[in-house]
Amino acid sequence: MKLNILGTIRRFFGGEEKKLPDESRKKRPAKKNAPKTADPASPKKRKGIPPVRKPSGANNSAPSTRAATVPPHPAELRDVPVVEGKMRFLDLALHRDVQFGVQAAGFEYCTPIQALALPILLEKRDLAARAQTGTGKTAAFLLAAFTDLLNHPLAGRKKRAPRILVLAPTRELAVQIHKDAEQLGVYTSLTKEVVFGGMDHEKQRRALDKNLDLLVGTPGRVIDYSQSGDLDLSQVEILVIDEADRMLDMGFIPDVKRIVSRLPKKGERQTLLFSATLDESILRLSSGWLAEPAVVESEPEKLVSEHIRQQFYSVLRDEKLSLLLYLLAHEKYERVIIFGNRKDVNLRLQSDLARFGYSVPVLSGDIAQEKRIRILEKFRSGEEKIVIATDVAARGIHVDDVSMVINYDLPERAEDYIHRIGRTGRAGHDGIAVSFLCEYGAYYLPAIEEMLKTQFHSTLPSEEMLRLPEEVPGAAHRFETSGRRPSKRGSSGGRGRRR
Repeated sequence: MKLNILGTIRRFFGGEEKKLPDESRKKRPAKKNAPKTADPASPKKRKGIPPVRKPSGANNSAPSTRAATVPPHPAELRDVPVVEGKMRFLDLALHRDVQFGVQAAGFEYCTPIQALALPILLEKRDLAARAQTGTGKTAAFLLAAFTDLLNHPLAGRKKRAPRILVLAPTRELAVQIHKDAEQLGVYTSLTKEVVFGGMDHEKQRRALDKNLDLLVGTPGRVIDYSQSGDLDLSQVEILVIDEADRMLDMGFIPDVKRIVSRLPKKGERQTLLFSATLDESILRLSSGWLAEPAVVESEPEKLVSEHIRQQFYSVLRDEKLSLLLYLLAHEKYERVIIFGNRKDVNLRLQSDLARFGYSVPVLSGDIAQEKRIRILEKFRSGEEKIVIATDVAARGIHVDDVSMVINYDLPERAEDYIHRIGRTGRAGHDGIAVSFLCEYGAYYLPAIEEMLKTQFHSTLPSEEMLRLPEEVPGAAHRFETSGRRPSKRGSSGGRGRRR
């Protein structure tokens, strides 16, 4: 292993300038049409069916808290052209009001995981699915679950007893799933809430005091409300465990087991498990929770989306800041995430960027939850174009328009590299992942290459790319008066030096 590491360092610091072959631009081969499922309420226009003017309602639930903001209900569904190798949402037996939500969100054709999973989910079967983030798995389980509830309304509902429970490992993911549910369920009367730690406990508890259809939450907060009697899990009809591998990594599995013990038995509920890996440990866990599940894998051979172009720059640690500033000044981007391995490095980088006119927020695990949410909302809306993050946020940022991820530090674990760069190239958008390979980061590269079964080549930056620009007059002072103090010298040690 030592020889391999030394060889890697020599390859990155002693060779000619090499450019990474752009394999990511290859087009995905077209897949054959998936079988169509008959829809008793056909979405196509038919004579004799009066136009729908308002949501039909699924049960006796209280009206949605977003009812005042619901857009006018369309009279008819739009037709979508048939395309070879693609499955239309119109081909699926989704409830009509769910179809309206799909079209309002701008979706027409299923992603690969949706085409595989939705026919199974609509048959009410348990499912274990391997899928990366950004592949559309959230929409898959939400559309199927909403359809089931709308097709089977309940009378005499108990308050605080959700029919759908979605467990997520991070607060950010829980919030994003809830947002997706609001969007896709905009034309239904289904009630949806989200609970997680770090926020007002009493306020979230009061929000549960209704006929609840969907509850999204992190395991700890769900257990809190269940044990206090503020949440009744005995009526859950559909359980979704999202990012099960992340649950395992973060030590949440004991909490999940306690939650599952309060639900109807397996076989009496529908259980869906999604994970980026389906290794032995995950399958062993799922066997206790799922009843005769279907197992599907969306492009199991691809750990990294074909829409992501990966590039490595060989730099000394002193040169990182200069190269970063060059990329931010010359690359076109909508949103950028900069990843560092340690919070102190990220804070120094934040103050260094401020000296050159970039006011960039930092995301880390110890930031107050309300502040984290504010930063993410500004990032999602485009008000903030750049954020600096540690690995705790690698799976917490779910934004489709992240055009570039920069590994200021190469992560120590190969899995974290995949999670980081997975923040770009989502929802069919192209993205670029740039990694700075310094004298320390070279030690982590062999494990990444082994996991991805490829060999990367690095590029030596030009003199221009390593030349620090002039500082912006007064920028450091404005940054300091905002409550943060800039460092005296760059986090990369000042002006980069050439080899």
